[in-house]
Amino acid sequence: MVVLAIEGISPFELGVACEVFGVDRSCLVQSWPSFAVCGIQSGPIRTASGFLIQAMEGLDRMGQADLVIVPWWGDFAASPPSQAIDALHCAVDRGARVMSFSSGAFALGHAGLLDHRRATAHWLHAAELARMFPKAMVDPDTLYVADGQVLTSAGTAAAIDLSLHVVRDAFGPKVAASIAQRMVAPPLRCGGQSQSVGTPLPGPQADPLAGVLAWMVSHLEQEMAIDDLAVRAHMSARTFARRFRTETGTSPHRWLTAQRILHSQRLLEETGLPMELVAQRSGFRTADNLRHHFQRRRGVTPQGYRINFRTPSLPVSLLRGE
Repeated sequence: MVVLAIEGISPFELGVACEVFGVDRSCLVQSWPSFAVCGIQSGPIRTASGFLIQAMEGLDRMGQADLVIVPWWGDFAASPPSQAIDALHCAVDRGARVMSFSSGAFALGHAGLLDHRRATAHWLHAAELARMFPKAMVDPDTLYVADGQVLTSAGTAAAIDLSLHVVRDAFGPKVAASIAQRMVAPPLRCGGQSQSVGTPLPGPQADPLAGVLAWMVSHLEQEMAIDDLAVRAHMSARTFARRFRTETGTSPHRWLTAQRILHSQRLLEETGLPMELVAQRSGFRTADNLRHHFQRRRGVTPQGYRINFRTPSLPVSLLRGE
């Protein structure tokens, strides 16, 4: 495993790669892969925070890696040096995975590795990524995307989510859960989850809708029609829909579905209710309908989410490396 560090790199994204993959996990996995930080050429590299790191390896180290991580790319318009692009293509050609965190997706885009692939980046930069690389299928509102051998993630904490996904895929959920526990991180946030943490209720400026939104959240199991909600808000249906989008940034249907997904997650995490009851209590009515919406929004089935979330922790002695 190799992480590519360049001048001006974000210490956090670099630190995620080093913490998840660069710590010896042989107490959890019999043969944990080797790890190295490499540069375009070996030598000192200044980070965005001003301190220097030392890249002990050059690009030739990428030729031995099964996983290549590009955690940051500072100048979106600048293409990586030709030798770096060649190294990235060689990695994919021999079957290795290439993974980016946040702005690192721009380096993959310049290399042509996002062409005709789904990808994501931090929501602040996703539109620019789509503009610069029109052949890429950019999803601006997911935590991470794994499209074959090329994986991309949103920024900051989403880099942890993608890294744990890779560990889970390679070594199993118990190892991923153990690393997450050590990092005090969620054991599983699915790639399809929105970069937004839920959909916040509007503030005081949205008073005409606040009561309706609160009622919707407390009655998720009921069917809701726009006309009925508009009456409750003392508005016409057209005005209600317009005001709703202005205040929440989305349509009533999408907002309600998001709230139902969040409620179903809590039921899956905190209860052992059968799927039919989870579906009814969260407003999806049937387990099939719950499965359809949950997998579409979260990238995993409700049952898969429950299994992964409830994966038992490893013994304390093993977590301590004893």
